[in-house]
Amino acid sequence: MLNRPLPISPRFAGLSRAAVAQFLTVRSGLLICALFALAGLLQAGDYGIGPDELPQRRIATANLDYILGQGAAFDELPHPHAYYGAAFELPLLLAERVLGLADYAQVHQLRLFLTHLFFIIGGYFCYRLAYRLSGSRRIALLILLLFLLHPRLYGHSFVNTKDLPFLTLFVLVLYLLERAFRKETAGAFILLGVAVGLLTNLRIMGLALFPAILALRGLDLGLAAGGPARQGVLRTAGLFFLAGVLTFYAATPYAWTNPVGYLVGSLEVAVNHPQVWPQLFQGEIRPSDTMPPHYGITWFGITTPPLIMLLGLVGMTVAAAQGVARPRSIFRNTRRRFLLLLLAALLLPPLAAALLGPNQYSGWRHLYFVYAPLCLLAAVGLRGLAAALAHWRLGRVGVYALTAAGLGLLLLPIAQLYPLQYVYFNFLVDRTTPEYLRTQYEMDYWRLAYREGLEHLLARHPGETLIVRMWPLHRSILPAAARQRLLLATGGRHRADYELTHRLDPTQPDLAFNSLYGRRYRNAIIAVRPLEDSLMTPAAAAAYREIYRQAVAGEPVIRADYNVYLDGRRLTFVQENCAADSRDAWLGVKLFPPDPETLPPHLWRPGSYVTFHNHRVRLGEVCLAVIQLPDYAAGDIILMQRNLSNYGPVGAPLWEKLYSLSQPGLRELIAAGRRNQMPAAAGVDAFEVFLDQADGRNRLLYAKGDCTQDEFETRVTLHITPVDLADLPAYSQGSNFENLDFQLPDYGIRIEGECLAIVPLPDYPIAAIGTGQAGLWERNFHPQTAPDRLREIYAALSNRPPAARSVFNLYRQGNRLIYLRESCTAADTAAGFFLHIIPQDIADLPAERQAAGFANRDFAFAQWGGSFDGKCLAIISLPDYPIKTIRTGQHSPEQGELWAAELTAAP
Repeated sequence: MLNRPLPISPRFAGLSRAAVAQFLTVRSGLLICALFALAGLLQAGDYGIGPDELPQRRIATANLDYILGQGAAFDELPHPHAYYGAAFELPLLLAERVLGLADYAQVHQLRLFLTHLFFIIGGYFCYRLAYRLSGSRRIALLILLLFLLHPRLYGHSFVNTKDLPFLTLFVLVLYLLERAFRKETAGAFILLGVAVGLLTNLRIMGLALFPAILALRGLDLGLAAGGPARQGVLRTAGLFFLAGVLTFYAATPYAWTNPVGYLVGSLEVAVNHPQVWPQLFQGEIRPSDTMPPHYGITWFGITTPPLIMLLGLVGMTVAAAQGVARPRSIFRNTRRRFLLLLLAALLLPPLAAALLGPNQYSGWRHLYFVYAPLCLLAAVGLRGLAAALAHWRLGRVGVYALTAAGLGLLLLPIAQLYPLQYVYFNFLVDRTTPEYLRTQYEMDYWRLAYREGLEHLLARHPGETLIVRMWPLHRSILPAAARQRLLLATGGRHRADYELTHRLDPTQPDLAFNSLYGRRYRNAIIAVRPLEDSLMTPAAAAAYREIYRQAVAGEPVIRADYNVYLDGRRLTFVQENCAADSRDAWLGVKLFPPDPETLPPHLWRPGSYVTFHNHRVRLGEVCLAVIQLPDYAAGDIILMQRNLSNYGPVGAPLWEKLYSLSQPGLRELIAAGRRNQMPAAAGVDAFEVFLDQADGRNRLLYAKGDCTQDEFETRVTLHITPVDLADLPAYSQGSNFENLDFQLPDYGIRIEGECLAIVPLPDYPIAAIGTGQAGLWERNFHPQTAPDRLREIYAALSNRPPAARSVFNLYRQGNRLIYLRESCTAADTAAGFFLHIIPQDIADLPAERQAAGFANRDFAFAQWGGSFDGKCLAIISLPDYPIKTIRTGQHSPEQGELWAAELTAAP
């Protein structure tokens, strides 16, 4: 039996060993791809789920519903998801429905495998094209392996249904482009057009290939020898363009009704993505739309295997040298022209990202497609090295051997990081210092390690059923048996055994007790946190008890369902005699900054707050939560407790309390405003509005007691007129004021029935402020003029006698009334000013003032004036109608009229 020959496939029957070897050599690329596909099929069930999977699937559903005429499905997609093409997502959705998959774990595994398979297809066409460029099957096989074994791309190839399909289609476009210009047939250019149309559907940046390819055809048109040849070029160019446009249009249902509007909207999203996320880059957290120009290039450099970068650099040198040596041949030599096209495809996109500064986040994944031309240039580089060393003994073999050895080294991080290969970094960045990568760069930003965290819990408690606080999404992809053992801690449940979170934040000290899950070196954001002391390690339980002991040794700053203790920057929420069946709690702190300057740049945007929260842990009969405030925390904080549904806080809070970390707090500032300024506009719905200019800051304070939620959410108008109109942003200079309309929840809080807000103003000198809520109330301010400007006005008055003398001397200057006191203290301006203007013709007054016979312009000094060098000066604009008499002075509620002066003469 053992000597019986093995059966031979009918395809190989009758073939010699040489013929079989020849067959295997020719099909070697396909065989390697098949082996990778088999490995991917076995691995797909081990990868987690990223936050983009469900939105991407909804995009496909919306497109399919629209195609089938089932309503205006795109209206349900959040902006800008409707502009994301579904040329890859639609086949995934159709495959899922054809197979009749109902269990989302199976749906997830199918999506992962098909996405990875598509990536392998891209590798195969990269192999075919590398063979065309190098003429060597060995080189083509090495390039295929370099393409497939990039650790970061390998990890993305399972879970990324946006950037990796775009990479594969870009490889296919390059393959078809080389083929079309080599064959010069109509069918080849039609196929190229179809591929470019699909590529443009996936990412609108594919649109750039239309003019590039047409320009190449235009070059061929100029080189064409005669009429028939020129007609052939024109025909193939037209067929390419028509096929590309029709394919793009057919694959993009959202563009069917308004193609031009779709293109404009897509380009706007691509250049200026509306969603901004804080990103950790080189140890600094910054908004994603403020990344430095080198952001993408740096990410590429530290996450790409150095071997491929070295070979690609050699290939770039070879391609550039050929072009420089024979520049004229570029126009006629298709191969050299194609190499220059690869150079442009590799270099121009990162350069455009650096110059345009678009919204950049999640590393260089939006530029993954440039890896295709890099690999193809690496094939040219390998060929060049082999040719240069061919005269050395074993020179060519040595090049291939070293490349193969470098490929073998790539298997190590792929195996070590499995299944999180997408957090790979090369040796150009420090990978040995503990916690270095986590503190310098984004790592597991898609939270794929949640799956591993859940599997860790199941292994730690074999056979047990656990209640876990987590995102339901990550539980949904586990096998059915695992899901049965993992119950979600929702608002209807009374407790949670563990919390699965992505918050490994130094401002949350209790998460440092995460000794149950020790594989933090391989990801950035996974933490398994026990919520019951019986499940904690002894060290963690002891640390919590010490925090509790230190907290209750002092007095609480807030007394509520949970008493809150403040020790330095650490807030401890404590509930004594916490019942075992009490509802789980979300304890939170909302940082309400007095000024944007108090926050790091990545945390301040108009309408943003900084929120910290924690779930309570239970130590015997005591429940507590610990929140460590950052050093920049200042001003007011809102302490709160909410019930939970699934994972996040929902519904009205159980309680909220306002506490000031530093004085003066918001309530103190508003109290000072009430003492120093006139009250708000009359009306039952009016807010009190005060101008605060302490410490050189400009900001408005809004306050209203007995404030309803509707009043709090009613939009507020805010118009700012600068002293110098040149200070206005360009888009506002036509209207002479800057419109900063906002909603109070963007800058304020509603707490215990009171609405409070603090709104920063521009830092340029402000002449006037108008604010209000349409149809409810209105208030106008004229802020304190800059001291230099006051000195200029004072100098102009020094040689003129006043129009009237009193506590304040009064001057008329054009259409302005100026108040001046040479020696002035704050007490002299504390009382309010009255200003009554009697016109020559009563009809000039507003209708509601005609019965009184004068215009009333009472004001507070801080609204219109300022002090300098011990002097006080205020400037009031007068009406433009003829004035008969002006009577003005100061008054206080306690003492009545303090002084008065009258001006009767014309200026």
